[in-house]
Parts: sequence; structure tokens; C-alpha cells
Amino acid sequence: MSDLVAKTAIDQRLAGIVGPVIEGLGFELIRIRLMGGGGKARVLQIMADRPEGGISVDDCGDISTAVSAVLDVEDPIEENYTLEVSSPGIDRPLTRLKDFEIWKGWEARIETSEMIDGRRRFKGGLMGVEGDEVLIEIEDQGTDVTIGLKFDWLSDAKLVLTDELIAEMLRQKKVAEPAEGEFDAIEDDEDGGEDDPAPTKH
Repeated sequence: MSDLVAKTAIDQRLAGIVGPVIEGLGFELIRIRLMGGGGKARVLQIMADRPEGGISVDDCGDISTAVSAVLDVEDPIEENYTLEVSSPGIDRPLTRLKDFEIWKGWEARIETSEMIDGRRRFKGGLMGVEGDEVLIEIEDQGTDVTIGLKFDWLSDAKLVLTDELIAEMLRQKKVAEPAEGEFDAIEDDEDGGEDDPAPTKH
């Protein structure tokens, strides 16, 4: 399990529990985070998608129901928490090596856990993957150069929200107007994504 999918030990344990459930429904786990604690309300955030892309609010509801059932049995979280299931959003996190190949040609922001040539943040066009390295074209002293970053070095990576990316996502989805009463907001924040309209309280 990539650290980008599940960072902490509890995230990784939760991924091991809910991942097979999500895959069994025909989806892929993109990212899982248990937020809060220390006096703050606990929120379990799950991002999922179809292998071919495109997940609906109803899909998120189905995942939420199935995941809630298995978490009730396994009971890995001691405190009360709210479950939020969402799509990855337009400026989606890139959490698996294959994501960098799938989204080749689009602009991304990448952060590394250690300093690489004096920097930890990189922004540029994705150029695919080569072995275990993510290729990204960055500007260096006025010249575009392609560098390779080992996937294991990455601490965070996501697509950059651009007009071109929004247009492409709309083209792919051929988005219809949401059905009456259906919640289909796109959050413009760090996590992004379309939230499950009815998070499950535990």
C-alpha cells in the first residue's frame, strides 16, 4: 500500500479493511485519511473512483453503506467518527504509480519527503513513469528539463486545477444536470472531491 494512499499506521490498517470491500464493489481506493482526534471530531475520509474513472454520488452512497457495515464489525476506531466518501475531485490526488502514467501530459504539484537538489516542491507537466520513477518536466533556470523522482520519495502529489483540466473532465463525464435533490458540489479546498451527501455517524 502506497504511503500516498494511506500515510499513518491506522490509515494503513483501515485501508486493509475497507480496500477489499471497495474493490469488491468494482471501485478503487484512491486515498484514506483518519482526521481529527485530540479533542477534535474524528472524520474518516475515503476517496474512491472507478478504474476507468467517473464515480457518482449514488456510488459514494453505496460505498459508504458497505464500508460502514464492515467497520461496525471490525471496530478499528475507538472514538465516534463521521464517515465521508467522495470522488477524487478534478484536482485529484495522485497516490499510485499508475496515476502518473494515466494523467501524463497534465500539470501536477509534487512534494517529496526529503530535499532533492535543495527543494521539496516540484510543479510541472507529468511525463509518465519510468521504472519506479515519476517523470515531471520542470523549469530550471529558464529551461524546461525532465527529471525523475522515485515514487517512494513522494509525500504528496495532485493535479493542478486548470481551465483545460476542468474542460477535459467535463468532456469525459459528459456531465448531465444532477437529478433533483442530488448533491453534486465540487469542493474548492485542499481535499477537493464530491462528498457523500449523507455521511454516516458512528
